[in-house]
Amino acid sequence: MALAYIALGSNLRDPVHEVSQAMTELDTLPETRLVKASSLYRTAPVGYDNQPDFINAVAAIDTGLEPMALLQAILDLENRHGRERPFPNAPRVLDLDLLLYEQVVMNTPALTLPHPRMHQRGFVLLPLAEIAPELHIAGYGSVADLAKQCADQGVVLLQEQST
Repeated sequence: MALAYIALGSNLRDPVHEVSQAMTELDTLPETRLVKASSLYRTAPVGYDNQPDFINAVAAIDTGLEPMALLQAILDLENRHGRERPFPNAPRVLDLDLLLYEQVVMNTPALTLPHPRMHQRGFVLLPLAEIAPELHIAGYGSVADLAKQCADQGVVLLQEQST
């Protein structure tokens, strides 16, 4: 089994429900078990401002799926929720990003690990620091330190995780 981290986001339909439901569904992926879930956070959109705020979270999973198979599984989950991609940074019902997979470093046309912009994004780092502050992002440093650098990005704790 490999430890992986997935970012979840939504700003269409009922974003709190979409993220919460997707979190539950990660636990049903083949050979995969949800280990830990962050609280929910509200975040202003990045890249295309004319859209609603996002609800974001991060999940830690144990999985027997290899990175590309896990990527395909989470893309299938997005599609089941009605994900459309009309243009970059468009509003979305569900967005799932594979952030880290063990200490794997890879760069293919379909998948880059660690996720290429995660070290700059408070909406990823703050929930990730909540569940795994000791993590180290290859080439960038500790999640806890990186999260402190993003504290001014307007990411607001919406709902604390109950467990």
